Amino acid sequence: MRPLSESTSRIASKTFSRRYIALGRLINQWKEIMGTQFADLAQPLKLNYRKKGRSKKDAYVTLDIATSAANATLLNYQKGVILERINSLFGNNWIKDIRFVASELAEETPEPKKVIPSLTGNEKKYLSGVLDQIEDPDIKEKLESLGKAILTDIKE
Repeated sequence: MRPLSESTSRIASKTFSRRYIALGRLINQWKEIMGTQFADLAQPLKLNYRKKGRSKKDAYVTLDIATSAANATLLNYQKGVILERINSLFGNNWIKDIRFVASELAEETPEPKKVIPSLTGNEKKYLSGVLDQIEDPDIKEKLESLGKAILTDIKE
């Protein structure tokens, strides 16, 4: 099993190779830009191009980064470092500013693990007695975990 971020960047690189090349390059090099500590906290969302004048030199590019509200505060302190890393990879102060956008998907938190009460001695004996006739170790293991779950649900 590999982290989802590896697959995402591989798939996104194919998608962005023709269209949105700059954003695709950002996604491909996101771990290098953010570092391992912050790479999973946020994802590049959108590049905003604004023209100030007629020449391309006057273009003003900003990057929207999707993250949770709590992580936006944390990452805001790293804004200068992130801009420096992006511009060192892509050159010439390409991105002028970063905006952190609170994303509902990024705010999802994992549910706390449920503490499963242990079985009593009598329940363990009952369960092992019922499963003694099962010869296949894989099936026996699955049935044992099912039996434990059923017995603990009865307790609750």
